Amino acid sequence: MKFTKMHGIGNDYVYVNCLQEKVEDPSGTARKISDRHFGIGSDGLILIKPSEKADFQMDMYNADGSKGAMCGNGIRCVAKYVYDYGLTDKTSISVETGSGIKYLDLTVENNKVTMVKVDMGEPDLTASHIPIKAQTEQVIDEPIEVDGKTYRITGVSMGNPHGVVFLDDIDSLDIEKIGPSFENHVRFPDRINTEFVQLDNRSHVRMRVWERGSGETLACGTGACAVAVACVVNGLTQREVTVSLRGGDLKICWDEKDGHVYMTGPATVVFDGEIEL
Repeated sequence: MKFTKMHGIGNDYVYVNCLQEKVEDPSGTARKISDRHFGIGSDGLILIKPSEKADFQMDMYNADGSKGAMCGNGIRCVAKYVYDYGLTDKTSISVETGSGIKYLDLTVENNKVTMVKVDMGEPDLTASHIPIKAQTEQVIDEPIEVDGKTYRITGVSMGNPHGVVFLDDIDSLDIEKIGPSFENHVRFPDRINTEFVQLDNRSHVRMRVWERGSGETLACGTGACAVAVACVVNGLTQREVTVSLRGGDLKICWDEKDGHVYMTGPATVVFDGEIEL
């Protein structure tokens, strides 16, 4: 199987051009290639496929083989791949995902994509849609007990489920211990991606993320979007905010006019290769 290893601010996936390759068992393949000791090493597998509804289709699988609906860093890399590898010459493209069609604008320098702006669509704050078990229609700054300690959480779906938790200090957080407890909490029927956020000012926040099925990753694009939305609904920041993740920065804007969230960030090719499956 021919592949390309890429990352969006450290959120790394193995990309396969399924216009040319066929992956028989994507879940098993994702588990095998994601292993950082016995495989290629990644947060998961992303398949680039033809689409009848959009320019391309993106299928993503987490490191544990579970299928995800959407990946913000991943879709930027899809955009870079299809342009840099000559599958399109358009600088505005559409990509079909498990959470609908996304529209992307590409910044090109020296015939290579350097930055990608993604229309991530409208956030969904309805608890039953995320899903989060709740007595209220929305979960905003609501107490939740995890491992005997009370936190406050805001629920946002960006096509996948997010729980945003604001803390005074994210650097000292034992995320390997608390992350799985949030992910598998009884209130989250489909598990959850948890963002732990520290506010710097009204235009800049920092976050760490525990992704369901992958553990702590250096970045999560949909998570950064969920964080920006949670910041606004809790009155903590303006609608345009820089979100600093462990792998780098993303610019997020929750547009007041159309209600869509726009994410801008880089995409990077690491290397091309072949692997025997």
